[in-house]
Amino acid sequence: MQRSFNQITDETRGAEDVLRWAAETYKEDLVYACSFGAESMVLIDLLHRFSVPAEIVFLDTHLHFDETYELIERVQKRYPELRITMQQPELSLSEQEEAYGPELWKRDPDQCCYLRKIRPLERALHGVPAWISGLRRAQSESRKHTEFVQEDARFNSVKICPLIHWSWEDIWNYIDEHRLDYNPLHDRSYPSIGCVPCTVPSDGGDNRDGRWAGTGKTECGLHLPTKKED
Repeated sequence: MQRSFNQITDETRGAEDVLRWAAETYKEDLVYACSFGAESMVLIDLLHRFSVPAEIVFLDTHLHFDETYELIERVQKRYPELRITMQQPELSLSEQEEAYGPELWKRDPDQCCYLRKIRPLERALHGVPAWISGLRRAQSESRKHTEFVQEDARFNSVKICPLIHWSWEDIWNYIDEHRLDYNPLHDRSYPSIGCVPCTVPSDGGDNRDGRWAGTGKTECGLHLPTKKED
């Protein structure tokens, strides 16, 4: 799926064009799958600035940092018009332990991500024609070919990625310039913030370092073409 958008000459590196097109094309039939990381704070502000009526969906695994939940509360106060949904997994942590054993994230992180992130997003996107993601090409090797708009066979939807041309420096310049709130864990060497058991501080080479450390895993599976079945 090819779309022509302004990639260079505006301050948002094409994000404004993409978001305005998405709002005009899909109106309220849009979901933004939001992690409330640094990119998320930029996208939330852009959605607000350009009046994009997307529902913001946070995949609440029940394993996130307290700082993440506290940030969500602050965002709701700053942008009261936003629709924020805390999407829940089908299994509680105790039910997952009973079915799959203790600390599944250590023994089979792919399965844990499937149960607590992928399946909940499948439910959130059921019947939704398009969803927004904060992917950037510079985040990692696996994301360097991401397009603004692409077909997403996994979720039978269109995936819209407005920030593909933004660097990590661009993200933080925008946060500073617009005085946006952000997760304080970023100030403690956490470039990417996920679940507590699977996230550690990192001063590594790419923005996905620190996630699932020591496992060789860098993606939860939301942005990969295949899924793990239970």
